[in-house]
Amino acid sequence: MGFICQLLRIYSWIILARILLSYVRAAPGTTMAQINGVLLSLTEPVLGPLRRVIPPVRMGAGAIDLSPIIVFVGIMLICG
Repeated sequence: MGFICQLLRIYSWIILARILLSYVRAAPGTTMAQINGVLLSLTEPVLGPLRRVIPPVRMGAGAIDLSPIIVFVGIMLICG
């Protein structure tokens, strides 16, 4: 279980990086855009299905995506 938990913790850091970089607009063709693309391809298979089941929480003009929070809680429950 230790190896799996290490992988899940690394994955949680990848999700966190995706969240943080989602606030930065990257011009197409730049290194930042490539990093965003890699993070998207690594995290969307997990976050996408959750996002389809659990809609974003509306907060005024914006919305909060709960799928990363659910994944973080799941990782904490599995690995402690």
